[in-house]
Amino acid sequence: MGKALAPETGAFGLGKRVDKLRVIKGLIFDFDGTLADTMFFHWRAWDIVARRHGIALTRQRLYSMGGIPSRDILLILREEQKLTHLDVEGIAHEKEEEYMKMMNRVVLIDTIASIARENLGKLPMAIATGGRRSIMDRILPQLGIQSWFDAVVTSQDVVHQKPAPDIFLEAARRIGVPPQNCRAYEDTDLGLAGIRAAGMEAVDVRTVIPEESLVSSL
Repeated sequence: MGKALAPETGAFGLGKRVDKLRVIKGLIFDFDGTLADTMFFHWRAWDIVARRHGIALTRQRLYSMGGIPSRDILLILREEQKLTHLDVEGIAHEKEEEYMKMMNRVVLIDTIASIARENLGKLPMAIATGGRRSIMDRILPQLGIQSWFDAVVTSQDVVHQKPAPDIFLEAARRIGVPPQNCRAYEDTDLGLAGIRAAGMEAVDVRTVIPEESLVSSL
């Protein structure tokens, strides 16, 4: 592959975060809220199932758990709220079904997707997502980007979820790039912690995505 790097300065405002001694040989992207504008639809799906099952959940609380798989979110909420009767697997499936009803409204976040587009065929790239394989297998073709990435790692591919580094380390392994030579993009504190724990360069996309461009702002 030809040598290329994601933008470090200019419109993306990433220059001050770049480690000048680090040679970037691979790019890793979170999906929800990073590559694709999905978070509002995830919230709507969660709100529906939470009300249905008597679970207290605010949007702020959900977003604070960004990157955590649905099953693990439910385990946390069950413990916190003493809801011992909750069918975690069943409700996680319900949430996925509700989200899939809205999935056709998801669009790319062009600020970040353009980085992947510009490096297509130049650097190996991967997705590291807390989502499920069944969702990714549908939404990547829907968005027309399934061929952009050399690997797609989901929550089902690792034991320890974000903020553990496992999913990012597995993504680096699959694209054949040492972690220290990877730059990874995330929109959550938990995900950024995982990137840094993996020894990669971390880019907080919240600093460069215009909030008014997201569905949740409409």
